[in-house]
Amino acid sequence: MAEDNGKLERFEARINAGEKIEPKDWMPERYRQQLIRMMSQHAHSEVVGMLPEGNWITRAPSLRRKMVLLAKVQDEAGHGHYLYSATETLGVTREEMLEKLLSGKAKYSNIFNYPTLTWADIGVIGWLVDGAAIVNQTMLAKTSYGPYSRAMIRICKEENFHKKQGYEIVATMARGTPAQRKMVQDALNRWWWPTLMMFGPHDKDSPNSGDLLRWKVKLKTNDELRQRFVDITVPQAHAVGLTIPDPELRYNEETGHWEFGEIDWDEFWRVIRGNGPCNKERLAARRKAHQEGAWVRAAAEAYARKHGREPGKAA
Repeated sequence: MAEDNGKLERFEARINAGEKIEPKDWMPERYRQQLIRMMSQHAHSEVVGMLPEGNWITRAPSLRRKMVLLAKVQDEAGHGHYLYSATETLGVTREEMLEKLLSGKAKYSNIFNYPTLTWADIGVIGWLVDGAAIVNQTMLAKTSYGPYSRAMIRICKEENFHKKQGYEIVATMARGTPAQRKMVQDALNRWWWPTLMMFGPHDKDSPNSGDLLRWKVKLKTNDELRQRFVDITVPQAHAVGLTIPDPELRYNEETGHWEFGEIDWDEFWRVIRGNGPCNKERLAARRKAHQEGAWVRAAAEAYARKHGREPGKAA
């Protein structure tokens, strides 16, 4: 026990000194498990996040919009692979992670359980959802676990393009016809509150925040990140003439922050527990894709064995 205490002290001293923890370094089991939970959920979110937007690739209003959206969905698939690979460095297999997702045991971001009803939703997702992801992920690029931090650096660069693509759609529609302006305002009304929920519960209600902050997996609290997102996004909405759907929204001159109303936490927990508008649809789509891709995995494993490589390992 004394030896473990000594290891923990040295581990925390390294983190407090700004060092990165690498896969072969000693780490507390709780640190490892929290990283597996958080990183695998992040990977699942990237993969499930392809579904709401992928549904609009064939219905994009122009070839340019189609190409950009196709590239974005492809990026999200890549992000999932980066994150699954980074999580595997903690001793968990990709198959184990996917089994938990497909069985419903693992979570992914609540935001992807909402439907995309119009083309304006694609713009608002890029602007709000990817904007929220950037606020969160720029902090994760400085996280204490090396493989996670390095994966996030590339992901953040690509997410910035996604946000710009979304905001361009929003700005174009906001200065378009009355029908287009109405459509994009409606999309903002529907996505605003679920986006604020993306940052998670209030810190006092989060069972994991304490350890994550202590070990610098997270550098900011859920509420701090949510506030930063609101402060960045409200002026962007005003710049294109859109209204944030919150009657309590007001700027506090003393604090320099936008104050906003209370989130519907009952809805948040309902979606997290599997009872959102599209939870069952999203998991059914992932299960179907997994089943239909079985032959590809089998072929790849056979090829690896034929050439003397362990299945799942790069050449």
